[in-house]
Amino acid sequence: MAWRALAVLSLLLCFGSSCCDDSFTSDTIINNVVQDPQTGRIYLGAINHIYQLNYDLQKESSAVTGPRQDNPQCTPPITAQCTDAKDMDNINKLLLVNSANGTLIVCGSLFRGICSLVNLNSVDKSVYYSDIKGEKTYVASTEESVTVVGVISYFIDASTNANLSVFLVGKGYGSSDSSKLISTRLLQEHGEMDIFENMVEASTVQASPFVQRYLHDFRLAFKDDRYIYFLFSRTPGTSDSRKITFIARLCEKDPHYYSYTELQLNCSVILAGKIIPSNPNDKVLFAVFSADEDGGHSALCMYPLSSINARLEEVIESCYIGEILEDKKPKTVYSPYVSKDYKCGADFLPSPLASKPEYALAVNPILTRNDMLTAVAVAVENEHTVAFLGTSGADVLKVSPIPGSGFSPSSCGLTALVVWISCGCLPVQACEEKYDCQSCVSQRDPYCGWCVLEGRCTRKKDCRKAELENTWLWSPNQTCVTIQSFNPPNISCKKTERTQVLKHNTYTNTHTLCIACVTSKWGCQWNSQDHTCSDRDDSDGMCPQFEISKPLFIPVGFKTPIEFQGKNLDKYLFCELFCFLHFFFYLVVLYNCSVRREDCSLCKNTDQKYKCVWCDTTKSCIYKDLCSQELEDCPPPKITDIVPRYGPMKGKISVTIKGSNLGIKQEDIKRITVAKVPCTHQPERYSVSTRYSMTAILDECVEVEVEGGKTGLSDVLFTYRDPVPTAVSPSKGPAAGGTVITITGKYLDTASIDDISITVDKVPCKVGENIWLCVFSGGRKIIVMGSGFDQVQRATMRVLPSSDEFSHKSSNVEVRVMFVIIIFGPFYGKVCGLSKAMTAKEAQAFVGDVSCTVTFLEDDKLFLVAPSSPPKSTSRRQRRDTSSEIVFGKGEWKVGSVRFERKYEVPLYIIIPAVLIPMVLFIVVSIYCYRRKSQQAEREYEKIKNQLANLEESVRDRCKKEFTDLMIEMEDHTSDMNEARIPFLDYKNYTNRVFFLPSKDGANDVMITGKLDIPENRRAIVDQALNQFSNLLNSKTFLINFIRTLEGRQEFNARNKVYFASLLTVALHGKLEYYTDIMRTLLLELMEEYVHSKNPKLMLRRSETVVERMLCNWMSICLYQFLKDSAGEPLYKLFKAIKHQVEKGPVDAKMKKAKYTLNDTGLLGDDVEYTVLTLQVLVHGEGPDVTPVKVLNCDSISQVKEKIIEQVYRNLPYSQRPTVDSVALEWRPGSTGQILSDLDLTSQKEGRWKRINTLAHYNVRDGATLVLSRVLHTQQSFDQNQDNHEERNALLEDDKVFHLVRPADELDEVKSKRGSMKDKGTTKAITEIYLTRLLSMKGTLQQFVDDFFRSVLSSGTVVPPAVKYFFDFLDEQAQKHDNVDDETIHIWKTNSLPLRFWVNILKNPHFIFDVHVTEVVDASLSVIAQTFMDACTKTEHKLTRESPSNKLLYAKEISTYKKMVDDYYKGIRQMVPVSDQDMNTHLAEVSRSHTDTLNTQVALHQLYQYASKYYDGIISSLEDDPAAQSKQLTLRLQQIAAALENKVTDL
Repeated sequence: MAWRALAVLSLLLCFGSSCCDDSFTSDTIINNVVQDPQTGRIYLGAINHIYQLNYDLQKESSAVTGPRQDNPQCTPPITAQCTDAKDMDNINKLLLVNSANGTLIVCGSLFRGICSLVNLNSVDKSVYYSDIKGEKTYVASTEESVTVVGVISYFIDASTNANLSVFLVGKGYGSSDSSKLISTRLLQEHGEMDIFENMVEASTVQASPFVQRYLHDFRLAFKDDRYIYFLFSRTPGTSDSRKITFIARLCEKDPHYYSYTELQLNCSVILAGKIIPSNPNDKVLFAVFSADEDGGHSALCMYPLSSINARLEEVIESCYIGEILEDKKPKTVYSPYVSKDYKCGADFLPSPLASKPEYALAVNPILTRNDMLTAVAVAVENEHTVAFLGTSGADVLKVSPIPGSGFSPSSCGLTALVVWISCGCLPVQACEEKYDCQSCVSQRDPYCGWCVLEGRCTRKKDCRKAELENTWLWSPNQTCVTIQSFNPPNISCKKTERTQVLKHNTYTNTHTLCIACVTSKWGCQWNSQDHTCSDRDDSDGMCPQFEISKPLFIPVGFKTPIEFQGKNLDKYLFCELFCFLHFFFYLVVLYNCSVRREDCSLCKNTDQKYKCVWCDTTKSCIYKDLCSQELEDCPPPKITDIVPRYGPMKGKISVTIKGSNLGIKQEDIKRITVAKVPCTHQPERYSVSTRYSMTAILDECVEVEVEGGKTGLSDVLFTYRDPVPTAVSPSKGPAAGGTVITITGKYLDTASIDDISITVDKVPCKVGENIWLCVFSGGRKIIVMGSGFDQVQRATMRVLPSSDEFSHKSSNVEVRVMFVIIIFGPFYGKVCGLSKAMTAKEAQAFVGDVSCTVTFLEDDKLFLVAPSSPPKSTSRRQRRDTSSEIVFGKGEWKVGSVRFERKYEVPLYIIIPAVLIPMVLFIVVSIYCYRRKSQQAEREYEKIKNQLANLEESVRDRCKKEFTDLMIEMEDHTSDMNEARIPFLDYKNYTNRVFFLPSKDGANDVMITGKLDIPENRRAIVDQALNQFSNLLNSKTFLINFIRTLEGRQEFNARNKVYFASLLTVALHGKLEYYTDIMRTLLLELMEEYVHSKNPKLMLRRSETVVERMLCNWMSICLYQFLKDSAGEPLYKLFKAIKHQVEKGPVDAKMKKAKYTLNDTGLLGDDVEYTVLTLQVLVHGEGPDVTPVKVLNCDSISQVKEKIIEQVYRNLPYSQRPTVDSVALEWRPGSTGQILSDLDLTSQKEGRWKRINTLAHYNVRDGATLVLSRVLHTQQSFDQNQDNHEERNALLEDDKVFHLVRPADELDEVKSKRGSMKDKGTTKAITEIYLTRLLSMKGTLQQFVDDFFRSVLSSGTVVPPAVKYFFDFLDEQAQKHDNVDDETIHIWKTNSLPLRFWVNILKNPHFIFDVHVTEVVDASLSVIAQTFMDACTKTEHKLTRESPSNKLLYAKEISTYKKMVDDYYKGIRQMVPVSDQDMNTHLAEVSRSHTDTLNTQVALHQLYQYASKYYDGIISSLEDDPAAQSKQLTLRLQQIAAALENKVTDL
């Protein structure tokens, strides 16, 4: 019914001027009605049809829009691939007349809300329609309940200055719609943009694409003057489901919606609204409201646009001038769609502003009713506004809100005229039913008046000569003309005489303020008696006014009355002044006398206007009226230091005296003496009260006398002594000078360096520091012949390739020697340049360890005398071939080997039998042994075969049993987990750990602690400067130059790049769309670099650039919610399963090895005997309940504590649990208790080794009761277990500690006293036999590993939009380059997501969960992470027996995992693309949800440290960039640096 009433009342305005019986009947329900203002044609938008009617409601043309094959989940065009498509009705969502180009905009619910253009003259002629342009052209909604409104506007393209025709659309949120609430749609093709494409990619006005929170319901869109308005209702966005009415306004010339502001109206649910001009100067908005959802009450309200604009300007101005509440939030506005309030006037507002409820525009209802009003239309008749209301009962009400006389509704039923699918014409008046003037004018109907000349009730246009005065009467006061007499009494009917009817108009002009009255343009004056504004006489200036006097100085801590001066104040009472005077500003200066006035002299030097005195009682500088006893004269001067403290005997040096109360001005210094002899005062170096300089003449004590005869004597003595030089080195030097002379002696620190002068033969020398010179030798002695070399202080030697490159331009005395590059080959090979490099005497040759004499040396030959007998070989094995070496200086070269032949003198007939007989015997014995060993080997083979079969069966049974046990345990853990929930970290801690925990400071990093030591007096300046720096970072030109400058520095290493990128991520988190744009720009540059100059497959492999780390952080941000919703649970179960399985067996607390693990290097290679114990744990101070805890008797006491804490506090996250060191464990086997600890006086010792205590050591039995209690201090608990200090010191001896197994290189042949270690000499097993435990562990955990891989690598479920968006970006860029194949794209995707994000999370579960990852569990996670990495690579790994056990462990599953990865990448490629619009929407939602929790200011501060460090380079880069110069980025950075010039030292 609401839709019917709205349609009829819209037509009512078009045809109400005439009475007609014409009507039009539609085959389906009518949704929208519009009229062409130029031709008067009517256009109806109905279900499946568009109708074109003339002014008489006769159909001129029509078009069929449905039904069509469609499905909201399918992307148009609909093809056979959309298997769920079915015939669906096309509900008309929007009709807009564009008279400028003669088209009608038609938007329906089919095909994701695609619009079309049809001809205004004939709607059956299509002008434009396309369903292949994609999501960017989807305008309307697919859901029937979502309303759509629009208004025609224009758009100025900044790049081409083209004036484009557009229309703005306001749309609620549907489940299959885009998230844009308000968008600007193009009505013509422009460049690469299509018709209906969104012109503005702004995230200011949009809802979340995933959460339907605000339920926007748009009802009207219109424009007036330079503004565009949207009328809608929405919920507050919280659990409150009430609908609140808003009108939103934005400037028509604002392409980015920065001016978008919402004003709350005083009703809750808005149903319909239209606006019609009421007078030439103003327009009024009429709206129908309902009080609740049951249809019980409704009202009509009226809002002048001037009032709406005035209230909007009021709240915006209040925000921009900085009016805030006590909680630092704006007074009048808030950001409705985010939790953080952004400052007005910021360069970038990610969320619009809305007025607070207390600043809503509230008006009294014009009409209230007990039924439901569903529509409103207004018209103007004879300068009076008439409202027509439609009700849910199909009635039409006419309301005429006449100023000063109320309104009178008249009801007229529509039952006979309106049906579901029909529109008709209804007269808006019934004037002909009134037969006399009184009944005609008593209706107070602007349409009806009494026509005096015709004597009937008519409309004004139907009355003859109605334009003449008093001819057509319409009076709200019901005044009619009454004829009492005629003059003359008789008159011919052919004559006429003018008759006048007087009408009195009253005009009232009220001014509430005196100043507004007397300064108005109407010539008014203010009456001070009755406070009214009347006609002006000669008293214009009688208004009370304040006059601002000079600034008032007010001391801190003293109540000071403030007096104001003004005029005409004596004529008014105080309350009247308060009511009628404008607010004014008065300048007041607050000051504190004690600041920077620490002594009396500084205090008395203060300007007299501050009235600061030195108070004798408080010994401080305070305001005069606060001091009870002022000190007239300052105390005697006090000398604290003398610089320098040593001077020459003859004096005449400058001495600086430091102290306090040293006078107020330089004239106060009356006398300065040293040993009672006056010195000369240097007034130009005087500083009030603290320092002055003088020239000393004689020696010893320093005394100062100031004004008033007060003197001060120094405690620091001034010593007179003359320097005594004893030696000068060197004694001579070149005449050119430059020699560094060293003078040694006593008292050379006398006076200051400015007082010292040194001359050599009356030539002054420069006093400097020592110069250290290091000379490195290559081993060869070089003799340079010449003269005067004893004067050379520094000599250099250059090695040059040839004599042509000698240079004589250097001013240094240099010794240059030429070397020829010599290549030594084998001794028997060809060599060259030997004689040029050395002489025969310099060369040393060795054969073995014997030195040989070199007899002859040429360029390519070297002859030596070999030793007569074979020397000892330089190697460990004695060989006949002995190596030869040549030694020259510090170089050694092996050039070959010398073979020494041996001479045998044994006869041949002895040698042959001696060789043959042993050979025959050896062969016989070998055959016998071979046969024996063969038989034994066969028996051993059968034995090993049986053992292997038994071992395989054992492993199979063990895997099955342990898997069953683990599944039972994990079911218990799952039930606990469902109750206590998975301990996910909040967003702040998650990002802190991912971004900054791997940094060099770890958990103490300033970004994690969030602590900046900023002095309170500097905090405001620092915050303001950092906000300016944040605005500067929002400039893309600056940020790109900033990053390029840093990456161009060699000292900006990989660690700095990672840290810088993380800081940038936090600083720009509130603007993730901008952050993504920067990342895309840098990635494109990186891609061009790798594709054209490097190997493309290496891109994104390591974090060698800032953008690679930015990508990693971007993935971490975008996948946080996916971790919590999907992948987090299987990852947590995998972690818990590994932890549980590891703790089932022994874990060596010292060597960090376990019986059950996936990592062979962390496998406990010994068979440790153990039993499982169930302890009953009683927590001290938490009641009598006991908790059963399973432990091993071989566990150390710390391991037992960890398992107890894990079980007792299993419902708490790890960070809230007590630590092992903060609790004590007590066993009470009898009447007395015993504190258990890892090491005490009872610990077993085996030689120099000490074993860590276990439960078996204390003989704790199954079912024993232990008490867990908190300790105040770890050392205190330790002390309580010791009898005295000697016993405690005995535990601190330098003994080696072990737990279960000692290191292999330290084992000795002793047996363990508890039998947990067997004799290693007799019973030590083969280490590799324990590798079967890896298989057992792997089989037990297989299902958990598979579940995690499926959750990450499944494209059939929810895929994060960031993954699809970035993978499409890589595919798009790969198509632009010919040398990028499918394998390279696969590697890019693998490097960007699995290796950069998932491997990091898999190896570090504590990045996302509040858990503790031990080294043993970490080793197993590393194996799974390596398997994940292998599965993501295209390379086929060929496994051999030499391959690592970790590779062999999952060799069988790798192929399956590889297929999962390939299917995952293919599935993502086939998904519906994620547009830039939706991606920006998602990023804006993340920014709104989490930015206020991050340490943004700390990140900005840390980023500024880089800007300060590389300041010159950044300035140079900006000055070379024309874009930066045009934006004055250099000046902005200089201003920020000036504000923070002391920031480094302060912080």
